[in-house]
Amino acid sequence: MAKNTKFSKLSPGLKKLIVPDGRKSTGTLSENIKKSSAPVSKFGELTLNHLNGGSTMQAALWLKDHLANGGKLVVTLAGALSSFQVGVMLAELIRKNKVHLVSATGANHEESYYRYVAHSHYANIPRYTELTPQQEAELRDAGLRRITDTFLPEDESVRIMEPHLLKMWKEAESKGQSFLPHEYFRRLFKEKLIKHDPQANPQDCWTYAAFEKNIPIVVPGFEDSTMGNIFSSYTYSGIHKPKTMPNVSSSVIKTGLDYFHLMYDWYMKESKTAPIAFLQLGGGISADFPICVVPSLKHDLGIHKVRDWAGFIEIGSSPMSYGSYSGAGGKEKITWDKLSTESYYQIIQSDVTVAFPWIAAVLLGL
Repeated sequence: MAKNTKFSKLSPGLKKLIVPDGRKSTGTLSENIKKSSAPVSKFGELTLNHLNGGSTMQAALWLKDHLANGGKLVVTLAGALSSFQVGVMLAELIRKNKVHLVSATGANHEESYYRYVAHSHYANIPRYTELTPQQEAELRDAGLRRITDTFLPEDESVRIMEPHLLKMWKEAESKGQSFLPHEYFRRLFKEKLIKHDPQANPQDCWTYAAFEKNIPIVVPGFEDSTMGNIFSSYTYSGIHKPKTMPNVSSSVIKTGLDYFHLMYDWYMKESKTAPIAFLQLGGGISADFPICVVPSLKHDLGIHKVRDWAGFIEIGSSPMSYGSYSGAGGKEKITWDKLSTESYYQIIQSDVTVAFPWIAAVLLGL
């Protein structure tokens, strides 16, 4: 509590919301950083004190304590963060045992692999807003799929992996087998079916780190991805399908229901010995899907002793409007029993590519 005597007149509940802001400062910023064994984190602690910068550092320090005390962490990936090289940070966090389950959109999951095989074929266009429709069409015809400021090279990534996956799907069909989407992808690493791009560092690939650590991956809404669309075309048997195109039974890929069952079992097992926190990078299905495991265990399966999420941290720029999950605040999640009144929560209204590196630096002790 700040020293100003005016604060003594406030109600106890309001007092709890106020923290001191008159920290004693000694020496210059450079001197303070020079003394630190973690200069990046120290710089953040000394400078990120207010607004979204303050929210970012508070969240990072809470997560640091949570993990240091034996807690576990779920990270969710929305947007096209894998194409934007989130793996550079996320892979290291996985290797350092800071992340214990990842929920990613089908796009984010597959794009981690695409970066692995085709990194040198990617390109960046910072002034993407200045492109004309004609220039966009020119890029399309060249096989360059634009994701904001980044071009995904389809022929060198998607089409390299497609034949391997098709062979796996057909093999599973012949044996009457069925697997989760990410399990097929992991075989690309396990069976050494793909090679990393000569200019790529395989250590920057978060799916490769997850494969090495054998941590669970959840991919809700697999159909909403490039490879999911391709799989859909193989399973389609309608009048518009070319007669020369292979057919695959849709039963070879397990569904989101199976992923939710995985979440039931994983959460109940892991939460027995450790509190679990939730770090949401962006919004959408990758986040709403796994966070619902707690209320579903309680209300749908009728399990009374379910540990609440220990904390919820969201980085995103969506406004709170029109019932959008992406913009819903932590308090709204209390009404759905996704969080309890005791759960830590922090909403960081920012670009993930700006805020997440600070959190990663603090967790990695940089």
